[in-house]
Amino acid sequence: MMNRTTTLFAAALATALLSASAPGAEPAAAAATTNVSAADKLAELFGDPVVAKAKGVEIKRSELDKSLVPVKANYSARGQNLGAEQTALLESQVLSELVGVQLTLLKATEADKQKGREQYEKMLKRLKTDNKLTDEEFEQKLATQLRVQGATRAQWEQQIQEKATVAFVLERELKVSLSDEEVKKYYDEHPARFEQPEQVRASHILIGTRDASTNAELTEEQKKAKRKLADDLLKRARAGEDFAKLAKEYSDDPGSKDNGGEYTFPRGQMVPEFEAAAFSLGTNQISEVIATQFGYHIIKLNEKIAAKKIELAKISEDLKEGLKQQEMQKLLPDYFEKLLKEANFEILDEKIKAAAESKPPTKPAPPSDKK
Repeated sequence: MMNRTTTLFAAALATALLSASAPGAEPAAAAATTNVSAADKLAELFGDPVVAKAKGVEIKRSELDKSLVPVKANYSARGQNLGAEQTALLESQVLSELVGVQLTLLKATEADKQKGREQYEKMLKRLKTDNKLTDEEFEQKLATQLRVQGATRAQWEQQIQEKATVAFVLERELKVSLSDEEVKKYYDEHPARFEQPEQVRASHILIGTRDASTNAELTEEQKKAKRKLADDLLKRARAGEDFAKLAKEYSDDPGSKDNGGEYTFPRGQMVPEFEAAAFSLGTNQISEVIATQFGYHIIKLNEKIAAKKIELAKISEDLKEGLKQQEMQKLLPDYFEKLLKEANFEILDEKIKAAAESKPPTKPAPPSDKK
């Protein structure tokens, strides 16, 4: 029941903040933020009742609704539509998780909180590095997201630091530890999991053929104008103009234009036409104009990266953390059940309470991580 708890804090830093979508990926932030705004408006109209409580903890309806947004979005993205009973059951599960996390946070020492702050700084730095963002670019993206969510920078930082702190408390409370020898043993026994497939590092300029506000196809006349622009840019790029500058000025791909249109990716991640062109190019070669469902692309291959096994030294820290989280997920259900019982956990919303007590034969399964 609680095996999704670590997702409530482990991935919070990147969620819905810096979704630098590759060509072919559909943005999900719009629906999520619309639902968050709707939750705030409902709270204003009908009040914000406490829907669950435990010793020292209360969860309001608005808090539950905001926590449900990404969970429901995951189900919806995979075509899983939940009925009323399944939704109520899901709400009871998320409530239990929210209360469990808050009760765990109450156990945090000053040392735990300091570790949480340090982990936040580390995650923040890594997020900027992985997305190739300057401090200014990151602050701009964050400010936009915070405006949509109606949150302040201080609230955002507190939320992320608290979630990181909970992870350290759980590690101590559950007595989870892992030696370097155990990490190496796992690495040696699962070689296929550490094979990095062939990749390319390529830049592109997208001249879109869909309306930016409605996503509707442009007219044939508009497409002709777009194609002419793409042809002109191809000539300029092949004449030696700086490709990254052209991408920043002209590309309609918001996920890559700020870093010169660059992506690094293996096969199977991009739309077929884009992938085929990128993998067929030689280093520093520029493609013809490639048409996809998104528009016209000009692609430059920067580097081909051969398939290889990732060295343990490069991933040992992340691997150890991942194995710790796996172990915590195994122990969390019993730990949270005990924690909630000791704190007299109670669901106050009658519909959610009835769903939790009915124990229907089919519970909503957590959406798969497989794409």
